[in-house]
Amino acid sequence: MGKVGIISSSDYNYDRVLRDVENLLSGLNVLKDLEKSSFLVKTNLLKKNKPEEGVTTHPYVVEGVVRFLQSHGHDVVIGDSPGGPFNPIILKSIYEASGIADVAKRTGCRLNYDTSVIEVKPPDAKVINNLKLVKAFTEVDHVVSCAKLKTHTMMTYTGAVKNLFGMIPGVTKADYHLKMNDIDNFANMLIDVCDFVNPLFSVIDGIEAMEGDGPSSGDIRDLGLLLAGENPFELDYVATGITGLLDSPLNRHALSRGLLEPDGIELFGIDIGSLEVDPFKLPGSTHVNFVSGRIPEFVKDFLLENIRPYPEVQKRLCIGCGICAANCPPKVISMKNKKAVIDTTHCIRCFCCHELCPEKAIKVKRHPLHRMVFGK
Repeated sequence: MGKVGIISSSDYNYDRVLRDVENLLSGLNVLKDLEKSSFLVKTNLLKKNKPEEGVTTHPYVVEGVVRFLQSHGHDVVIGDSPGGPFNPIILKSIYEASGIADVAKRTGCRLNYDTSVIEVKPPDAKVINNLKLVKAFTEVDHVVSCAKLKTHTMMTYTGAVKNLFGMIPGVTKADYHLKMNDIDNFANMLIDVCDFVNPLFSVIDGIEAMEGDGPSSGDIRDLGLLLAGENPFELDYVATGITGLLDSPLNRHALSRGLLEPDGIELFGIDIGSLEVDPFKLPGSTHVNFVSGRIPEFVKDFLLENIRPYPEVQKRLCIGCGICAANCPPKVISMKNKKAVIDTTHCIRCFCCHELCPEKAIKVKRHPLHRMVFGK
């Protein structure tokens, strides 16, 4: 049985957020009798975004977690491996843009700038034999997943579990996208990573969440909730239940692998039955993924190969920065006349280009038959 707490937090008022995080984590009671330890607060710093853009974990939520750990005598480092190049210069710019650098200044905690890599062999993994991780992230006693609640073009939803994909360094993540480009395999890979990292507890920033074509180009949704849990799979299960994203690949595979027991979750805080939340808008890429594995193989193959959504460049918005081409796992994006061009015949639909584009110049394009089949 694991505990999951839900608390109302209406906006990013500094004092209130810190107080709400402290109350939430006190109710979780995960630090009881824990000796002085070192912690990584693994936040979501996808790319160089400001807090108000709703892409990264809000710095006040991160600060609340840091101060809670420090108040119990623990040493804290904040870190993430954003998408794209992974080096101290890039990290510094992202820490500053996201407000995380200010958190370090106010609290005295450290920021990780060590980009060295270590290879491990997860003993209970289902789909990965070797896993490359940021070495510094493996040298702490405990990890906290401090996530942002968002929809996700590939995985439908991203929260406590998906956030730990950032334990993998920089462009190495593209290798995992390429090798695990099937939705189910990728979900199991994320579960393997989370199961190996085994965070002591997880926090989800759902004060302002994201719906639609997340995790970076969706619409901000005022949800007004903070969530925390001992088990990241159970925490995500509760979060997706609230937002109408319950039928996500991660939930399905975590259930099948026995990593969460919905009936055993002990809830505290807000009565979940009292919440009235309209279902989140799904990413335009989600509907075909949802039916994968539930229809005859020959029908599935036709759908996936012929009408599955794909990324499309909006040339009027493209500034020719080349970030999409540099981070495309199958290397099917080229730059022509200072504009990105995607070879969709070999695209694996990981939507990394959509996720990392700083100008939101790549949208999810749906085949005309998609509306006829899925009503969207």
